[in-house]
Amino acid sequence: MKLNDDRAGRLILGLRQQGVTDPKVLAAMESVDRAVFVHEKFLDQAWEDQALPIDCAQTISQPYIVGLMTQALDVQPRHRVLEIGTGSGYQAAVLSRLARYVYSIERYRSLLTEAEGRLKALKIDNVITRHGDGGLGWPEQAPFDRIMVTAASPGEPTELLHQLKPGGILVCPVGRSSVQRLHRYVGQDDGSYQRESLAEVRFVPLVEGTAKEG
Repeated sequence: MKLNDDRAGRLILGLRQQGVTDPKVLAAMESVDRAVFVHEKFLDQAWEDQALPIDCAQTISQPYIVGLMTQALDVQPRHRVLEIGTGSGYQAAVLSRLARYVYSIERYRSLLTEAEGRLKALKIDNVITRHGDGGLGWPEQAPFDRIMVTAASPGEPTELLHQLKPGGILVCPVGRSSVQRLHRYVGQDDGSYQRESLAEVRFVPLVEGTAKEG
């Protein structure tokens, strides 16, 4: 069901004008209420095309970036998707509208607990979550049709590429500075990968291990 909100419609129109044109991606984003995933003090900005702060010094990504990465991933209805960095749960919710299953890993237990609550409230039951080190992926469930990384890998995400099916797609920001390049990797039959650079982006870094909180 699409949201009866003019702000959502304006956002979707803006995304289309910026090049996010896949109707399935736009429909998925329009069907997920972004306001559910932002802090109460930012509710008036929930449908603006900008990143917003969440707990643990993390962010909920700018909708344009969510749309760009989701479109690049080319998710099909029977796909199993691995997401690295659950965060608020918003990207997982969008992916859940497109994939058969989404496996999402978060290093901050408190963020994961909150995201799980939001997904449950929205009756999204095809997202499987895990508290762990995202850089290691989810080898027990590999290989995956698609992998999305929502934090910047300092270099090539080799461990995650090894968990991708032949012909699969991985989308990941790569770089050590505050500005990175968003890369799209397509697995080849011989085990190699074709890489394409999509855009300049800014993401929090992909950090090893799980986070100590409290």
